[in-house]
Amino acid sequence: MPELPYLALLLIGLLGGTHCIGMCGGIVGALSMGAPARISLHLAYNLGRVTSYATAGAIAGALGQAGMALSGQWPLRSALYVLANLMLVALGLYLMGVTRALAFSERAGQKLWRHLQPLSRRYLPARTAAQAFPLGLLWGWLPCGLVYSALATALTSGSAWHGAGLMLAFGVGTLPNLLLAGLLAARLQAYARQPVVRMLSGLLILGFGVWGLLSLPVLARLVPWN
Repeated sequence: MPELPYLALLLIGLLGGTHCIGMCGGIVGALSMGAPARISLHLAYNLGRVTSYATAGAIAGALGQAGMALSGQWPLRSALYVLANLMLVALGLYLMGVTRALAFSERAGQKLWRHLQPLSRRYLPARTAAQAFPLGLLWGWLPCGLVYSALATALTSGSAWHGAGLMLAFGVGTLPNLLLAGLLAARLQAYARQPVVRMLSGLLILGFGVWGLLSLPVLARLVPWN
C-alpha cells in the first residue's frame, strides 16, 4: 500500500512532538510574546518550517533515486529501507531516554546550522507574517534527529516528488504540537517533558521501526524493486 509510508511519517511527526517542543518550543513561544496577530505568525512560521522539510525531502528523494539508478534498485533500496527503520528504532529509544544514539546526527548538522543561524536574527522579533515565514524556513534546517529519521525514509522514496511528499506528511504531523506549543507555551512544554509521555511516544515510534524491519522479507516478495 503506497500510502502507508505517508501515514507512518504523519504519525511519527505527531508522536515525536515531545522532541519538537524541546527543539523548537522556544522559538514558537517567543512568537507569542507581544504579537497582536499571534495565530497568523505561528501559521506563517510553521508554513516556512514545513516548506523546508519538503525541500529537504525532495533533495533526499532525488539523491536516493540517483543512487539507485547507478547501483541497481534492490541492493541499495533495501539498504536504505533498513537504515530508515533503524533510524526509527534509534529515535524511539532516544525519546525514551534509553540512548543518545541520534545525537551524532544532530552534531553532523551543526556545521550547516552555524551558517544559517545568524541569518535568523534579522527576523527576530517577528512582528509580521512576512518575518515569521522566512524565520520558519531557516529553522526548518535546525539539526534534529527526528527530522533526520524522517529524511532517511525519504531517501527510499525513489523520486524527488515522493520524497517531498513524505516530508510534507511528516511536517503536517508536527503541526499540532508546535502550534499548541506557541499558544500554550510553558504548560505544553511541561506536559511534553513528562517521562510517561516521552516513554509512550518513544515506544510507538520504536514499534514503527521494528515493524518496518520485520516487513522487509514481505516487501521483497511483493514490491518490484529490482
